[in-house]
Amino acid sequence: MKLPQTGGCQCGKIRYEITETPQLVYLCHCTDCEHLTSSAFSIGVVVPEEGLRLSGIEPRQLQRTADSGRISIRLVCPECGTWICGMPRGGMHRVRGGTLDDTSWLRPTRHIWTRSKQPWIMFAEGDEIFEKQPPA
Repeated sequence: MKLPQTGGCQCGKIRYEITETPQLVYLCHCTDCEHLTSSAFSIGVVVPEEGLRLSGIEPRQLQRTADSGRISIRLVCPECGTWICGMPRGGMHRVRGGTLDDTSWLRPTRHIWTRSKQPWIMFAEGDEIFEKQPPA
């Protein structure tokens, strides 16, 4: 993977650039992510807060309460609804992997909320696996 990496929403009105090496790529198998992505999981790319630059129109903030009780705020395009990332937590953004222009380098090494994963999903040897949200 080379930097910078670029991506954006489906309609192109929000773009972003990742300028620092991602710390982690993970899959979330919770039922909320299944519904939000219309898939079996969501792909998260953990990027230092200062390593992500958004451009274009202002994203819309959508808030929900996670199963853990934590308030989660995600940033979506107000035009096409694409989920771009979440608000930074602990100095990190969680960028949605499917919004990258080049996804060929993505290799998830952590799986969270696996208690609700689809039964046909298999994990690679050595991956970190958590039934719920991992400890901070």
